[in-house]
Amino acid sequence: MLFAVFYTLGNIASIGSTLFLMGPMKQLKRMFEPTRLIATIVMLLCLILTLCSAFWWRKEGLALLFCILQFFALAWYSISFIPFARDAVKKCVSVCLT
Repeated sequence: MLFAVFYTLGNIASIGSTLFLMGPMKQLKRMFEPTRLIATIVMLLCLILTLCSAFWWRKEGLALLFCILQFFALAWYSISFIPFARDAVKKCVSVCLT
């Protein structure tokens, strides 16, 4: 469970580090733009659920699952800042699955 806590704190620190690049208000405005609103909500939800599973529910398997989901949510959120990156990832995954 300690891994899940430190992993989550690391992801929070990485999101917080962009505050120095853009400034807090611009970062918050960009996080909740319609194009990345769902990615932001899923990412924040995964962060919260990871901490809940580690501290309150004390379920190690659930914490690990939320860490994995957190990884994918943060990756999807991060590529939302690169123009056309999400479309490229979607196309790549669809080609790999067919």
